[in-house]
Amino acid sequence: MPRQLVLDLPVRAATGRSDFFVSPSNALAVAQIDAWRDWPQRKLLLIGPGASGKTHLCHVWAAAAGAVVVPADSLTTDAIPALAAHGAVAVEDADRIAGDPAAETALFHLHNLTLAEGGALMMTARALPNAWPLGLPDLASRVQATPIATLQPPDDALLAAVLVKLFTDRQLQVQPKLVQYLLKRMDRSFAAAQSIVADLDRVSLASGRKISEKLASEILSSDDISKDGSAV
Repeated sequence: MPRQLVLDLPVRAATGRSDFFVSPSNALAVAQIDAWRDWPQRKLLLIGPGASGKTHLCHVWAAAAGAVVVPADSLTTDAIPALAAHGAVAVEDADRIAGDPAAETALFHLHNLTLAEGGALMMTARALPNAWPLGLPDLASRVQATPIATLQPPDDALLAAVLVKLFTDRQLQVQPKLVQYLLKRMDRSFAAAQSIVADLDRVSLASGRKISEKLASEILSSDDISKDGSAV
């Protein structure tokens, strides 16, 4: 069968509050985000594995608090006054700047200025603060003193909702039985959900085949997927 041209179309991720599925594995973290006006010290650190919903919740909070969202590795000292002036700031992937003196210094000053001016600060990370190899002791002490909200590994209900959302973000409609089929066979992680949905979308487009349990079975049982879209 001739291969179809695969267009690199944008994925439209839904990041609104109503698009975030609450389950027992994340309910406490969501409640802490919703209660942001009562945060001790007006700051919070959101911890969770890759693709666990940290960015989604970050944007939910930003919409509620009128915050600006910035990647930690883009912080510069010159930008701190303007960021702090927003009154609320969300810093994504804060743990990834450990070992970068300039970025650590910028986050330290952003933390101090934002809170000194009565604002609120949210940070996200994959690891707990004691696992960050920070070189700046003053930043380390402030991060370790920050209250923590944790996104737990997904339960069945949450993982099913994530799969549906990932398909929807790609404007793909699938049957509920396919979602249940995937749940029983895939690795139980958000990263695995992202990977299988992306592979199904890519292989379906390249081969002209419908997204189905059969196609999912071929992808899940394959050690690799060739670049032209065929399972190998």
